[in-house]
Amino acid sequence: MTTPPVCNYEGSDYQASFWDKGGREYEDRAEAIALKRLLPPGGRLLLELGAGAGRNTSRYPGFDRIILLDYSRTQLEQAQQRLGRSEKYVYVAADVYRLPFVNGLFDAATMIRVLHHMADAPKALEQVGNALRMNGVFILEFANKLNLKAILRFLLGRQKWNPFSLEPVEFARLNFDFHPKTVRNWLRELGFSIERTLTLSHFRVGLLKRIVPTDILVFFDSILQWTGAWCQLSPSVFVRATVMRDSIPYAAQNDILSYFKCPDCGHSPLTDKKDYLECSSCKKRWEIRDGIYDFREPIKH
Repeated sequence: MTTPPVCNYEGSDYQASFWDKGGREYEDRAEAIALKRLLPPGGRLLLELGAGAGRNTSRYPGFDRIILLDYSRTQLEQAQQRLGRSEKYVYVAADVYRLPFVNGLFDAATMIRVLHHMADAPKALEQVGNALRMNGVFILEFANKLNLKAILRFLLGRQKWNPFSLEPVEFARLNFDFHPKTVRNWLRELGFSIERTLTLSHFRVGLLKRIVPTDILVFFDSILQWTGAWCQLSPSVFVRATVMRDSIPYAAQNDILSYFKCPDCGHSPLTDKKDYLECSSCKKRWEIRDGIYDFREPIKH
C-alpha cells in the first residue's frame, strides 16, 4: 500500500537534545497549560499520536488507558523507560496514514507537534477521525505559517513564501507550516466541529528566552493563549475539535488485542500468536516485541 513519506525519528535523541537540553522549557510549560485547558476531564481510551518519548503522556491523568503511537520504535523504547510497562500504557509503532485501530475506538486523541511532518495532512486527519467515537475529542497542534515573524520577513523581502496564502509551505524536507484557515477547513470537511482555538509560543524568540525569566514568559503566554479565539498569529496553534459525523461506536472492552485491525486490509479481530498478531483475511503478521506492537511492516514469512 502506497502512503506519503514518513518522518522517522528512529535512533534520535530528540527528547534529550531538543526538550531537555534545548532551552525549550517555556514552550513545554505553555503546552502543558493549553492541554489542561482543552482536554476533557477523563475517559476510557486516549490515543497519543506521535507520542515520541512520552513527554506529554503524564498530562492525561484522567484516562484509564493511553495508547502511545509513534513511527519510531526507539522513541517508544524511551517512553517505556520513562513511564514503565503497565496495563495503563500500550506502545504501538505504526504509520499515522495507516492506523491499526478499529473505527470508533477512542474517547479522545492528541496530535502535538506531529502535523508539521505530514506531507498529506488531510489523509492523516481522516485516519484520526475514523479512530474516534462519535463526540470524541481531538486536540491538534499545528505550526502556523501566518505568524508575526514570517509576516515581517515576507514584507521585508527576506522570505520568498507568502504567509498569507492558504497552501502549506515545506520550509525543510517533511517540515510544513499551515495556514489556520486551511486547517479549519480540513477539519470541518472531515466531520469535525471546532470548539476552541488557543495560540501558543508568542515569545518564541531566542533573545527573550535568554533575558526574561521563564515564569514570566509562561504567565503572559497563558493569558495570550485565549486570543486564539479571534486571531492566530503565533508560531503554534492548538485546536479542540469533536467528531460530529455518524460513526459506529466500538463496544468497550478491556482486551487490548480487540483494539487492533490489520492496517493493510482493515480486517479485525487479529489472531494472537504470542510473538505476533496475524490477520486471518490477508494472512499478514505484525510483530510484538518487548511490549511494543509493530504495525509498520509485516513480518516476512
